[in-house]
Amino acid sequence: MSYFDAASAAPLHPVARQALLAALDDGWADPSRLYREGRKARMLLDAAREAAAEAVGCRADELTFTSSGTRAVHTGVAGALAGRRRTGRHLIVSAVEHSSVLHSAELLEAEGGAVTRVPVLRTGAVDAGSYEAALRPGTALACLQSANHEVGTVQPVAEVAEVCRAAGVPLLVDAAQSLGWERVAGDWSLLTASAHKWGGPSGVGLLVVRKGVRFAAQGASDERESGRAAGFENLPAIVAAAASLRAVRSEAERESVRLRELTARIRARVAESVPDVEVVGDAERRLPGIVTFSCLYVDGETLLHELDREGFSVSSGSSCTSSTLTPSHVLKAMGVLSEGNVRVSLPAGAAEADVDRFLEVLPGAVAGVREKLGAPVPVAAVQAAVQEDVLVVDALGKRCPIPVIELAKVIGTVPVGGRVRVLSDDEAARLDIPAWCEMRGQRYEGEQAAERGTAYLVRRLT
Repeated sequence: MSYFDAASAAPLHPVARQALLAALDDGWADPSRLYREGRKARMLLDAAREAAAEAVGCRADELTFTSSGTRAVHTGVAGALAGRRRTGRHLIVSAVEHSSVLHSAELLEAEGGAVTRVPVLRTGAVDAGSYEAALRPGTALACLQSANHEVGTVQPVAEVAEVCRAAGVPLLVDAAQSLGWERVAGDWSLLTASAHKWGGPSGVGLLVVRKGVRFAAQGASDERESGRAAGFENLPAIVAAAASLRAVRSEAERESVRLRELTARIRARVAESVPDVEVVGDAERRLPGIVTFSCLYVDGETLLHELDREGFSVSSGSSCTSSTLTPSHVLKAMGVLSEGNVRVSLPAGAAEADVDRFLEVLPGAVAGVREKLGAPVPVAAVQAAVQEDVLVVDALGKRCPIPVIELAKVIGTVPVGGRVRVLSDDEAARLDIPAWCEMRGQRYEGEQAAERGTAYLVRRLT
């Protein structure tokens, strides 16, 4: 098997395994106690905090260990908002933030606060000017990921931090995907991360709150971790997380060059060898190991199963999965194709031969899925009728990617300048039909209310 889903969870680094086993022997006692075993545990905890702080680029007393990256985000957002409640209850986030940030934003709205969701470019990146425009009296906090978890695009954190600093607004950076590669640049105020993203054990997160940032921890707390993470520390996992972070950072420069070459190869070869594919995300400002693409006329879940049978573990932001019937919020915000989406995220040490075999297998896997779905669909098989010089395609009750397949098969039957009206009750169609039009050089003319579902209008240009 070739594991190509490191953006979800990286394999445990050998250094993390060694540190974990050693800490199980020496770090089991309560680090708050004064006896010998407690002092030994405290020394391990302090050393881990110093190592993690050095990797982040902060003071040790600014860093808190939490039970996960998600918990770090929730604690950080809630604490920063509470600390600045006199300023206001307005939060700024990007439209492509991790769900943990967006859930925190939804909670604020439910409690009467206001949230501005900054749009992104088609590459997935925000514009610093958009954050500046979103700032207003009453803005308590802004959030921005350092790099996107689905498409790998690196965000202009330093520029946004400068804008926020000038306005006196703290910036929380979700650095989960990037911290294993490098420090986060810029004058940010809070930072979160998660150990399982860089090869540490799961169940360890980092929350950094810079000195001078107004912060009021919410919920019940105790004397541990500055009152920001209640409960007994998972010391063996913390030691392993800090050790592995130091290890991966020492390897990062060399491994980054190698993985960038491999992902560049994937981006180029996929575009050449797979028809009707869109490679998404910024081609240059991106993390080393992530490449994402979407395939027209493909069921994402079926494609992932086909690749799994061939020995490749990849993930998808497609709406065509068993877990969701709505497109990835990231792909939706970018305005790119979501159907048949595949995210390849290479772990450190990924073999070149495995990447080459993936590129050999992929075209056949995509073709096989398309054949199973009936693409191309014979025109006679498509439920279509002409109403007032508009060809109507009834795709009600059909899920991604069938509405787009049926549109593609009838567009050639209408004259240039003619229109097709696609009826669909699949949420993904709202994203995929406009994306198909852009890829195919046709004009998307918007949507209309329908008796059932939604009608999407497309005019044939070529």
